[in-house]
Amino acid sequence: MNYEQIDYSVADGIATITLNRPEKLNAFTGVMMAEMIDAFDRIDADDAVRCVIVTGAGRAFCAGADLSAGAKTFDYDQRTDRPEKGGGAKTLTYDMEEARDGGGRLTLRIFRCLKPVIAAVNGAAVGVGSTMQLPMDIRLASESARFGFVFARRGIVPEAASSYFLPRVVGISQALEWCYSGRVFDAQEALKGGLVKEVVSADRLLARANELAREIADNTAPVSVALTRAMLWRGLGYSSPMDAHKVDSRAILSRGRSGDAKEGVTSFLEKRQPVYPDRVSGDMPDFFPWWEEERYA
Repeated sequence: MNYEQIDYSVADGIATITLNRPEKLNAFTGVMMAEMIDAFDRIDADDAVRCVIVTGAGRAFCAGADLSAGAKTFDYDQRTDRPEKGGGAKTLTYDMEEARDGGGRLTLRIFRCLKPVIAAVNGAAVGVGSTMQLPMDIRLASESARFGFVFARRGIVPEAASSYFLPRVVGISQALEWCYSGRVFDAQEALKGGLVKEVVSADRLLARANELAREIADNTAPVSVALTRAMLWRGLGYSSPMDAHKVDSRAILSRGRSGDAKEGVTSFLEKRQPVYPDRVSGDMPDFFPWWEEERYA
């Protein structure tokens, strides 16, 4: 796929996705959704990629949905520019694939990613600009970043599966206050509320994101990181620690037999950088993805 609304690059094991509609403050469209999903497909398929950074071009991260369609922006029955409708009119029902929320399609793809994802929030991040970050693993903000779960002020509701992600990231009380009010808040409030890990100066944002990505890429086993990401995110839905214990036990047994485990111990004892042999493209353990098994449903 040739990208029109994002830039995608890979350097030294770190992929960078840049939302690239700066003249529109990187407002989200169906095209951007499809391009980002395609980029995450490429990331998972490329063993050279160890970590992902998502940021925005210009002075915004993503100012939310593109409102250029006016009053029919969120009325998908009236829209003919959504890619999945093929330019044709169609009355949607709840069970149609075309009725699925576009932001949710993206966040679910990020949720399934096998690589760690870092958000480098360089400016305004409103609506889907905030919710798309929630399944990312580490969120950094520049001092000029602004956030807003503004849906109630637009007559709609939180989307992009944020009713699942946001309370798990910041807690239910904070999530409700931000969503009830729909107000825009600054980076320091996002930090205090647990939405972001750090606030840094604008000129340090990408450098700091790359430092974190480099720490992961240089020192950890790709398969172990992919499993850890799935274990921790999926574990948020477990009803009992026994559910986690079942998965942990499988993972420890399978990883303990791997060349990665041998290399991890040997490189530590020899005081050298590890060179892990296993790759996510072909060496994930046989119980992965465990959540698709009936007994783990």
